[in-house]
Amino acid sequence: MMNRRHILQAAAGLAALPVLSTAARADWKADYPELVFATIPDENATGVEKRYEPFIQYLTKQLGVPVKLRIANDYAAVIEGQIAENIDIALYGPSSFARALMNGAKIDAFAMQVNQDGTKAYYSVMYVKADAPYTKLEDLKGKNLGLVDPNSTSGNNVPRFEMNKLGIKPEEFFSNVVYTGSHENAIIALQQGQVDAVFNAWNDENESNLRRMERKGMAKYDDFKIIFKSEPIVNSPFAMLTKLPAELQTAIKDAFFSIEKNDPEAFQVMTDGKQQLWVPTNNEAYAGIVELNKFVDTLRKS
Repeated sequence: MMNRRHILQAAAGLAALPVLSTAARADWKADYPELVFATIPDENATGVEKRYEPFIQYLTKQLGVPVKLRIANDYAAVIEGQIAENIDIALYGPSSFARALMNGAKIDAFAMQVNQDGTKAYYSVMYVKADAPYTKLEDLKGKNLGLVDPNSTSGNNVPRFEMNKLGIKPEEFFSNVVYTGSHENAIIALQQGQVDAVFNAWNDENESNLRRMERKGMAKYDDFKIIFKSEPIVNSPFAMLTKLPAELQTAIKDAFFSIEKNDPEAFQVMTDGKQQLWVPTNNEAYAGIVELNKFVDTLRKS
């Protein structure tokens, strides 16, 4: 039985980062003259590029080889890219990372996002328009539901897990269930009346995907209301290919965990100033999410 303890796993402790010699750094550069970083599409491509470009430039400078940003069309593209070993480093959602592991990707989680208040969890919430008559999830029988992506944690898997606890089979309960492709697209679909409710990622009143959209002038937070909130979900991980040379792995970790000191502006742009520095983690921290994915898979089959 899935419960809060299974969904929310603790991050691994901070590990010491060894200093690399110049010779060690040079060795891996011959085999890896370029690296690829990708992220799941939680916002539109232009937003991703603007947010990550300073970070990519920072990694390029720190690692001493060009780092290329790959903007994926969907969550599956990141998963498949790491399975095929075409993506060296990636930022996942918890469920997409777990799915990559389940599908055979040889990857290791090494850094976890940390909220501004120091917590390491977020939530899946259901939004409806502020003036809608709905006050709870059960009020939406026969209405249209917007999900994010089949591999989205807060936009699909946790919602399906939570609805199952309420005895709700989405494809039977709602008139229509659609995947919008990203968290931003889900909000836009609700905004435009294409759906009556959406699931989305939410940290707290001060930070969420919707708050980020508000800062970009894409939506107003007060135009929507939350009528359902899940149990906490472990925060998102960065993962790298297991096959990367040890010296390169150490260089990547060193760059990540020193960004606040070496390039605070790049970190500020990437996180909107709404996160603390990432903390070390490992694959075991997402064991509960693997079980969540398996549970949701059984729901689909039934």
